[in-house]
Amino acid sequence: MVDANETMSVNDKSSDVIDVIIIGAGFSGLYMLYRLRQQGFSARILEAGDGVGGTWYWNRYPGARCDIESLQYSYSFSEELQREWKWSEVFAPQSEILSYANYVADKFDLRKDIQLGTHVTAAIFDDNHSRWEIQTKCGNHLLTKFCIMATGCLSAARIPNIKGLDHFKGHYYHTGQWPHEGVNFSGHRVAVIGTGSSGIQSIPLIAEQASHLYVLQRTPNFSIPSRNRPLNSEDRQWWQSNYPEYRRKVLKTRGGFLVKDMNPCTAHELTLDEQLKTCETYWQLGGLNFLMSFTDLLTDKKVNDTVADFVRNKIRQVVKDPAVADSLSPSGYAIGAKRLCVDTNYYQTFNRDNVTLVDLRNGSIDEITETGIRIKDKIYEVDNIVFATGFDAMTGPLLKIDIRGRSGKKLRDKWAEGPRSYLGIMIADFPNLFTITGPGSPSVLTNMIPTIEQHVDWIAECLNYIRVHNYNTIEPILEAENAWVNHVNEVSNMTLYPTVQSWYTGANIEGKPRIFMPYAGGLNVYRQKCKEIADNGYQGFTFANSPSILSVTTS
Repeated sequence: MVDANETMSVNDKSSDVIDVIIIGAGFSGLYMLYRLRQQGFSARILEAGDGVGGTWYWNRYPGARCDIESLQYSYSFSEELQREWKWSEVFAPQSEILSYANYVADKFDLRKDIQLGTHVTAAIFDDNHSRWEIQTKCGNHLLTKFCIMATGCLSAARIPNIKGLDHFKGHYYHTGQWPHEGVNFSGHRVAVIGTGSSGIQSIPLIAEQASHLYVLQRTPNFSIPSRNRPLNSEDRQWWQSNYPEYRRKVLKTRGGFLVKDMNPCTAHELTLDEQLKTCETYWQLGGLNFLMSFTDLLTDKKVNDTVADFVRNKIRQVVKDPAVADSLSPSGYAIGAKRLCVDTNYYQTFNRDNVTLVDLRNGSIDEITETGIRIKDKIYEVDNIVFATGFDAMTGPLLKIDIRGRSGKKLRDKWAEGPRSYLGIMIADFPNLFTITGPGSPSVLTNMIPTIEQHVDWIAECLNYIRVHNYNTIEPILEAENAWVNHVNEVSNMTLYPTVQSWYTGANIEGKPRIFMPYAGGLNVYRQKCKEIADNGYQGFTFANSPSILSVTTS
C-alpha cells in the first residue's frame, strides 16, 4: 500500500498542458480521476489536505458519521470493490469512511496522479489558448484544457465573527477543521456553539468527557434517532442478494437511497390515526428514512405539521425538564426543509447533570472574554469552545478560489446575487469548467455518492464527445442557463424548502444572497433531464473548434 501522505512532485512552473485538472480528492475527485484514466485522458488531482477523503478527511469531531446507511453510501462502479469492502455498522463512522476512501485510492492506483498539500488559489481562463491556468498557494502554475471543481458542498468551514474571540485564553475548535490527533475534554468546561448536524453528533460524546458542557443553541433542529448498530449477516445478505437491481432502484428514487420493505404513500390516503402509526413505524426505522414517511411531507404544510408535532412529542417524552424540552423543540418551520439531523442519544444528553442548554433566543452572545462567553450580564466560564457552526455551503468552496472566465470575468461577480449555472455542472462565460454537485443540482438533498457518480459519468462522457468531435471548448449558452435557474426556482417553490431560512438558502452566512441553491426535483428526475440533454447533442451548450470561432450551438 502507498503511504496516504505521499505526494507528487511538480515543477514551480510547467509548460505542459494536462488534459484535465481536478480540484479536490474527496469522493467526487477520486471517481472523476478513475473515469478519466479509463478514457485515456491525462489528469491530475490537486488537494489542499495531506490525504484523500474530502469531507471525511477534515471532519474528525467526536461522533462524526454518515447519515446515509453505509451499504448505500458507497461507490457502485466496481462490483469487485463492493464485494471486497465490509462495513462494520449501519451508519459508518468517519474513520471507517476515510479508510474506505484510502482503500479506493490504493486499489485503483490513483495516488500517482494526486498532488496533496496543494491549496488552489486561482483558476484563470486564457481566451487566446482556450485553456485554464491553475495557481496554487505555494507558487505553482499549471496549465490544463479542462478544469473540474470537485471541491464539495460542505468544505468552507465558518467560524462566526464574535467580539473578543482573539482574546480567549482557552482553546477553540471548528468541527469541520478538527485536530487529527483528537481532543481530550476530560475535566474541562466546554461550550458547544451550534446545534446542527455536527453539534448534534458531537454533543453526547463531549458530555461524557467534560466536567460541564454548555450547549449554546440559536435555533433548535429536528433530529431523528439513527438506530445505529453493527451490521449483521442479514443486512449484508439483503443488499448483496440483488445488488445490481438495488443500485438501479436507487437511481429511480428522489433521494438516492432505498428504504427496505417500505412503500410510502401520500398522507391524504390515511386517517390521522393511520398517519401517526406510519410516523411511529418510520421513527423506529430511524435516520433519514423518516423523511420517506409520506410522499407529500415536503409539499403539504398540513401533513408536515402533523409529522412535526409527532417529533416534538417524542422530544418531550425523552427530555425530563419541560422547559428544556420546549427549548429543544423546533417550531415555526417545516420539518425536513432544513437538513434533517440524525443522532445517537442527543436528546437524552440533556438529562445529564453536567449539561446546560443555553437558549440564545433569550439573548445572543455579546462577546467572548478571556475565560468564557458573555450573554447579557452572565458569563459562562469555559476552558474550550467548539464551533459547530457549519459551512458556507455549496458556493463557498468555489468562491474561495479566484475563478475567472472569458475576458477575465470573475465568478464572484457573476454570483454576487446568487449562483447561476446550467444543470449545476457548467457556467456561462466559463468554458471548459465543470462543477461536480454544484448549485442547481440535487447534491445535498440526496445521498451524495450516486449523485456524484451521475455527475462524474456525465462529465466523462461529455469530455469524450468533445474529443471525438475535435472541439476545443464547451460552455452553456446564457439562455439555457437562465432557463435552468428559473426551473430550479419553480421546482423549489412547489415545496416547503424556500419557506425556511437555512444553509440551503445561504441564511447562515451574513450578506450571502438568500436563494434556494439545490435542485429539489429529485435525483431521478434530474438524471433523466441530464440524459435527454446529452442525447440531444448537449442541448443548451455551445462548442468551439478554435479559440475564436464558434462551431456548434445546440438549443
